[in-house]
Amino acid sequence: MEHIISERQQQVEAYLRANAIAYTVYNHPEGKTIEEARRWWKDDGSVHCKNIFLRNHKGNKHYLVCFPCDKDLDIHDLEQRLKAALQAQGLAAPGKLSFASAERMMKYLGLEPGSVSPFGLINDMDHHVHLFLDAQLREAATLSFHPNDCRGTVVISREEFERYLQLVGNRYEFL
Repeated sequence: MEHIISERQQQVEAYLRANAIAYTVYNHPEGKTIEEARRWWKDDGSVHCKNIFLRNHKGNKHYLVCFPCDKDLDIHDLEQRLKAALQAQGLAAPGKLSFASAERMMKYLGLEPGSVSPFGLINDMDHHVHLFLDAQLREAATLSFHPNDCRGTVVISREEFERYLQLVGNRYEFL
């Protein structure tokens, strides 16, 4: 198990280096939840993000939602916001949202629960997953996420993160 997780972080770092995306990374004991991870985060000024992987009621659409870790997520409110955002683009509303299973997470992001991050989009070659970012993240100078391994933290400027998102190719928007 250790080796698989280590490979995931190496994959993220290799992708960022290959694309000349500036970042820093530090490792720490496992932090699968925000409460656990908070003990290990450095006071680096970044906005630490919570990441949730959701599916629509039919199970044919998947959404990664990233928001500041100190905020709570009201899934019903998110459903309404996603509906408005998607319909404004002429896309179908997601309907009722629920947490995606570990199997779906592995299929679409190549990740296990506790290690969800936008860096999992590296594994979504078909660009199936739609990323929604809390609008508050647009104001952050730096952001931090797991490097697809809950024993590490990548700190990246918002500009470099948005460049990463352009390169990885999944649809994303601030909401």
